[in-house]
Amino acid sequence: MPTLRLALAQVNPTVGDLAGNASIVLERSRAAAAAGAHLVAFPEMMLTGYPVEDLVFRDSFVAASRAALDRLAADLAADGLGGLAVLVGYLDADGPASAGAAAASSHGPRNALAVLHGGRVAARYFKHHLPNYGVFDEDRYFVSGDTLTVVRIGGVDVALTICEDLWQPGGPFAVARRAGVGLVVNINGSPYELNKDDLRLPLVRRRAAEAGAAIAYVNMVGGQDELVFDGDSMIVGADGTLLTRAPQFVEHLLLHDVELPGGPAETQAPAGDRAGTTPAGVETAHQDSAGTPDDMAITRIHVSDTVPAPAGPAASGGVTEPVVDEGEVWQALVVGLRDYVDKNGFRSVVLGLSGGIDSAIVAAIAVDALGAGRVVGVSMPSQYSSEHSRDDAAELAKRTGLDYRVEPVQPMVDSFLANLSLSGMSVENLQARVRGVLLMALSNQEGHLVLTTGNKSELAVGYSTLYGDSVGGFNPLKDVWKSLVWRLATWRNAEAARRGEPAPIPENSISKPPSAELSPGQLDTDTLPDYSVLDAILAGYVDGDQGRDDLVAEGHDPEVVDRVLRMVDVAEYKRRQSAPGPKISHKSFGRDRRLPITNRWRERS
Repeated sequence: MPTLRLALAQVNPTVGDLAGNASIVLERSRAAAAAGAHLVAFPEMMLTGYPVEDLVFRDSFVAASRAALDRLAADLAADGLGGLAVLVGYLDADGPASAGAAAASSHGPRNALAVLHGGRVAARYFKHHLPNYGVFDEDRYFVSGDTLTVVRIGGVDVALTICEDLWQPGGPFAVARRAGVGLVVNINGSPYELNKDDLRLPLVRRRAAEAGAAIAYVNMVGGQDELVFDGDSMIVGADGTLLTRAPQFVEHLLLHDVELPGGPAETQAPAGDRAGTTPAGVETAHQDSAGTPDDMAITRIHVSDTVPAPAGPAASGGVTEPVVDEGEVWQALVVGLRDYVDKNGFRSVVLGLSGGIDSAIVAAIAVDALGAGRVVGVSMPSQYSSEHSRDDAAELAKRTGLDYRVEPVQPMVDSFLANLSLSGMSVENLQARVRGVLLMALSNQEGHLVLTTGNKSELAVGYSTLYGDSVGGFNPLKDVWKSLVWRLATWRNAEAARRGEPAPIPENSISKPPSAELSPGQLDTDTLPDYSVLDAILAGYVDGDQGRDDLVAEGHDPEVVDRVLRMVDVAEYKRRQSAPGPKISHKSFGRDRRLPITNRWRERS
């Protein structure tokens, strides 16, 4: 059987940077060729970045994507890489892009995969299954493909698929079995969620069994607005054996030799023609694996019957073991923040350091992501700020080495109060808003991105001050429950000890009761249930879409449930104005959960 040296390029593209993304393809293709690879695969929509959202409706952007693909094919050949099969995702259209996905099925934007070989586009495949749930709106953007493209490379028949094609039974993978392929390549823009890596391997194994073929799964890494991509690329044999697996959250070129069955001898059409068993040169698959009609056709493209045997010792990519949950989340938050800052051109970040656990965690994430020299922490004490909180903020700054400043806000608050008659919560909110003004002033003056530090629990129940502690351009903890915040702090300090480094987060910030310190002796539990109780209710209501009766049936106090659900419902207008932040859960605020602000539906007993 032929042996193909496969290269999976787990890389970090940027939406809209066609030239920069093409440069990444060239660079990694050179590395793959130098390592003796016969085929190198890049992620979904590699050339344009992913997701492109409404850019898909701009004819100029679609045309630029197609032109960039043709240039890339020529540049690869000019660089001496014409003999390497390069599989790259891009945006295509076989009709006006402005027609949108509502147009006839033969026209509209396409989520596409191209095989570049010999200085030209040798084959194209259009994504068949279009996800339309959670963060995905692909039915809005793309027209589904109806043909499975099979490319013969080195005598091996290789089927082309894209992301969601893997997550749904039937369709391309069932058709791949009928086509008798030896390998299915699946290119991905699969966003991170906690423990999603535990789902992928069993899924890839199921599709390998369905296709009767080895699966090469390549995923992108990096942050794009609220999405984080974790890589986790892998190759699985036709029998379900995990052959190799890449690390998460880092760019990586995964190289592995795979022995694959050669395709049957046949008269081959020139590359780009359709060859098969029917008069039109197209094979038709009649049923998917579930026994339901499927009208996918098969088109066969010939690239090469033989390739040079892999040189030197066998290439083995190894198998990277997964990290613990807290380590996985921490990496996601670090990557999400780093790419948001760097891709949007910010030099540095600034945040308020209260001495509490949330600001301590955000500061530590920022230092890990950007380096201490790009992080400014500002202590903004008022008359209610405890001495230990001030000390904890200073201690964190000392441990992490960030740029630490102290800007007392009480004189500013007093100036407002001298001209306004305020009391109670209005005074509490005023303190928070003065702090927000101060941070935004530093942002304007020095060019920092302001980081807000509220966690998902606070965001859920509206426990924040609009234009105060919620002010900022990015929120690393937006999708992190308070109970997970504590676990992350403990893990990060333990990780520092393992490395022989100082623990970044003061123990007192972890152990003391949480407080906004906006009034004498204030604690979060004055207003909210204990976070262990609160987070369990919120996880059911927000993440699980459970109703009031479901939560009470699980054993939660009915009065507490009613109070929490009311807080969540009335805070929708605040969440609409909140900063973006990295998605790490199944259902984050923003893309995943979309509820009306004006809404009289209430869960009642």
